[in-house]
Amino acid sequence: MAMPILDLAVPPLAASALVRRVLLLAVAAMLLAALLSLAPRWLMPWGVPAALALALGAFFAEYVDSSLGMGYGTTLTPVLLIVGFSPLEIVPAVLLSELVTGLTAGLMHHRDGNVDWRRDRAARQSLAWLVSLTVLGALGAVWLAVSISKVWSTRIIAGIVISMALVILATRNRRLPYRPRALIGIGTLAAFNKGLSGGGYGPLVTAGQVVSGIDAKTAVAVTSVAEAFTCLVGLVGYLVAGKTLLLALALPLSLGALLSVPLATASVRRVSEPRMRAIVGVATLLLGLVALLRLAPA
Repeated sequence: MAMPILDLAVPPLAASALVRRVLLLAVAAMLLAALLSLAPRWLMPWGVPAALALALGAFFAEYVDSSLGMGYGTTLTPVLLIVGFSPLEIVPAVLLSELVTGLTAGLMHHRDGNVDWRRDRAARQSLAWLVSLTVLGALGAVWLAVSISKVWSTRIIAGIVISMALVILATRNRRLPYRPRALIGIGTLAAFNKGLSGGGYGPLVTAGQVVSGIDAKTAVAVTSVAEAFTCLVGLVGYLVAGKTLLLALALPLSLGALLSVPLATASVRRVSEPRMRAIVGVATLLLGLVALLRLAPA
């Protein structure tokens, strides 16, 4: 029988610990709604309901990402394209939100026992190797994104999203043959995708680590932290290139995504990975196709 790439079906945290996190999450969500209602008009140009909808979308996308090491930018970017944001508004905001949540997820995965940064030498080496590949891929993607039209940028993003969806679906129930040298290409391509579209990093990097012998839970944690550094490089690249960060979009995305991290890392041992990968893959494929259809002439 084919083996799934990630197997997260191991004994969960104590029920009481999970309940405490859910309760804390509910309190934090109420505080978030209160803070957004007090925000100045320039920071909330679309109103509190729209900001809460953005935060909610980021929450669910980041829950999947922190649980499986994939799915945040790949899923959220086409949604934001569909509702009318431009690529150069979306990508910096997504990069900032994943920078914050990636570092937080790395700490929470360590706290929940999914990775041991102090003792696991392989995890540290994998992280260092992936981070070292971010500059080439992410900065190259920023240069391309600011040099081409919105139409072509959207087409490229949709193409990357569809490609990543097909990868997720094609590999959800089997282990791919792996060559160690391929990690160089995987890391560079993933960083390029992240810098260009805000997504596409996790599926390549998580799967690449697991098939190279890294424990699945460790791979998810390493991907979260490596992705944060990739996002940092990409975000700095956009700012240096003279692009601005749309705080009205970045703030609700960052807050919503951050709220999901403690619940996601606590759920890592409970998630049925093949089923979740199938859901993410189908949804992402459909969203990518819709994004392409929006560009079709009437």
